[in-house]
Amino acid sequence: MDRSADEKMPFTSHLEELRKRLVRILIAVGLGFLVCYYFKDWLFMVITKPLADVMPKSSSMIYTGLPEAFFIYMKIAFFASLFLTSPYTLFQIWRFISPGLYQNEKKYVFPFIFFSSLLFIGGILFGYFIVLPPAFSFFVSFSSEFLKPMVSLKEYLSLSLKFLLGFGLSFELPVFIFFMTKIGIVNSKMLSKQRRYAILIIFVVAAILTPSPDALTQGLMALPLMFLYEVSIFVAKFAEKKTPDDKHEHAEEEAP
Repeated sequence: MDRSADEKMPFTSHLEELRKRLVRILIAVGLGFLVCYYFKDWLFMVITKPLADVMPKSSSMIYTGLPEAFFIYMKIAFFASLFLTSPYTLFQIWRFISPGLYQNEKKYVFPFIFFSSLLFIGGILFGYFIVLPPAFSFFVSFSSEFLKPMVSLKEYLSLSLKFLLGFGLSFELPVFIFFMTKIGIVNSKMLSKQRRYAILIIFVVAAILTPSPDALTQGLMALPLMFLYEVSIFVAKFAEKKTPDDKHEHAEEEAP
């Protein structure tokens, strides 16, 4: 067992370790920001493509304040940096929580980083390619010869980035459930019994996060979350299994 050293660490040591990890994350995000800002024009084209593809030819995006466009590019570069450095950020999070884990549990570091990054990036890509195009197509469908869309760049970016970030975080559900199971808050039987309530919550979350009120767009978000919830039940079952090392360590804890 490897928790005894962590239990003896004073609270200030935990704060110092947290500060060190946060500083490293901020440095990585800062370096990523510089790289992403160099490609700001390309990133701008990428982030606006879902709307540009459905906008009428005579329409365009606007900004209403002189420094607004500059800060928009800064914001795009910052969020792109979060996306780019997410594996390193997850690694630092793991390094912070790993002292509180058993030695045999630390072997999950690479699966944790791999699957967390895969799910986060996959959620963003799913939202970008699958959900945003029909959502924006729905909004633009109300335009006419008299009513032309002139979308504020600031509002569009705020809506899109919050939506994509929400998608990326929601796809982390299996990883979240894994750790919740490990610390004993939930288990697979509980998740199975509460399935219908979970489905209701998923549809509520989908209605809140999706930019479009139509059922198709909300369904496109709810369906993968329902699938991930089912995956999370199997993940919880896996997390509940005790390895021989776990049983040996548990027996040592109970021994006088």
